[in-house]
Amino acid sequence: MTASSDLRRLAWRALRAVLAVLGVCALVLVALVLWHVTTHGRTPPIVDADGKVVPGSVASLERMQLGGVPQSVLIRGRSRTNPVLLFLHGGPGMPAMYLAHAWQRPLENDFTIVQWDRRGAGKSYFGDIPPHYLTVRRLLDDTYELANILRGRFAQDRIFLVGHSWGTYLGMLAVRERPDLFRAYVGVGQMTGAGHEDTVAARLQAEFIRREAARRGVPEAVRELDAEGRSVVEKWVFRFGGEVHAATSWWPLMRLGLEAPEYTLGDVLRIPKGLRLYSRAMTFDVPADTLRDDILSVQVPVYFLAGRWDETTPSELAERYFARLAAPRKEWVWFEESAHFPFLEEPARFAQVMRRIAAENPAGR
Repeated sequence: MTASSDLRRLAWRALRAVLAVLGVCALVLVALVLWHVTTHGRTPPIVDADGKVVPGSVASLERMQLGGVPQSVLIRGRSRTNPVLLFLHGGPGMPAMYLAHAWQRPLENDFTIVQWDRRGAGKSYFGDIPPHYLTVRRLLDDTYELANILRGRFAQDRIFLVGHSWGTYLGMLAVRERPDLFRAYVGVGQMTGAGHEDTVAARLQAEFIRREAARRGVPEAVRELDAEGRSVVEKWVFRFGGEVHAATSWWPLMRLGLEAPEYTLGDVLRIPKGLRLYSRAMTFDVPADTLRDDILSVQVPVYFLAGRWDETTPSELAERYFARLAAPRKEWVWFEESAHFPFLEEPARFAQVMRRIAAENPAGR
């Protein structure tokens, strides 16, 4: 037997081994996809310690027509008589429903929590949405329509409104225009600008990146910032703990999305499509200027919940805005271990604060 035939035999064995490993990996991947497809895209019932569905609870993942556009809404709570809490996600095209399972379960004992993927975002994305469907006015009208549906379904005069990040821009506009719908407003990662590019916030973010780069000895952060500008800001704000304080990239949030029972793989893949859609098509038609200039008084109680390390919506700006804002009741609450996602980073404390807010603003007041 020649040396060349021995080499061919060894090469063939190695190839078969590689093919076998690839085959096993492919089977595992197919099994994981099938498992995800068959177990996701629905919300689990709310059960007691014995695994039985709690009487009077609600666990509903449904499509609603809001403004004539089908949109996905998740409603969960242990009792239909609990106060309703409508959560406005950020972005404006970044949904929050895919994170709900990771933080809101304890609050479902005290609230009926509504997660809503707005038109064109997350589970509400569809490819042929006309660009003129994405305006601030349409999103506000969708918000009021959904609030009224919830008020009627759960027989409540007013509901709680929680905004996160860009949702705080929409939320402040909503409570200014329709205070009759809301018991209180809670801003988490409160914006103060116009809802799109805020040059004041951008300056503070750039200062943060330069300061952290010098402190940590990461000069490439400054080089990239100088060369590429705003396109790399989110990367370095994340890397330096200004978005999720204990994370350095989007991966932990995307992993939670893959674990979300309500989200299919297709839904997860639609998240970046919705973000791109909003970035090119969103029209900011109200107001013309900034929250910190246009909305200095509202007629509902206001609570700002701020992460100590938040540089995505710099808390420094929110503090200044809070000091100027007039409301029947207002309170500032720090979350010392959080950046931009206090409800996700400190869920137990967030639940504690929300229960207190509900007690301070009972129905009928």
